[in-house]
Amino acid sequence: MEHTADEIAAWMLEELKSAGKLYQDQAVAHIQAHYGESFVYVNENGNVSIDKEVKKRFKKLHGGRAAWERDGFFWAWI
Repeated sequence: MEHTADEIAAWMLEELKSAGKLYQDQAVAHIQAHYGESFVYVNENGNVSIDKEVKKRFKKLHGGRAAWERDGFFWAWI
């Protein structure tokens, strides 16, 4: 089965809804394990990050109701 950015973004939103926070390292590990390497990349700081298209779809789904906490590397409801 071919996975999509929309499917992963929807999973991220459900995780955020159920936990109240979504940590990037946990999301990356889940995405790698369940959706494959094509949805993650190594950023300029050498950290594994979530594909930009997935993050764009995730942002559209939460509609600005969640914010990225840079110091803690997680998303949380505003």
